Amino acid sequence: MQSSHVAALKAKHAGLEAKLHDEQARPSPDIAMIQQLKRQKLKIKEEIAHA
Repeated sequence: MQSSHVAALKAKHAGLEAKLHDEQARPSPDIAMIQQLKRQKLKIKEEIAHA
């Protein structure tokens, strides 16, 4: 079960990375959204490391 949990976290992390990339590619990116996405990614990365 733990491996499926880690896989789900990695998939979520990849999705956030894609959203972050899309937001940064916009002509006028939303800085608050970028910061929020980065915080979410970091939280998931820490959760993966502790799993």
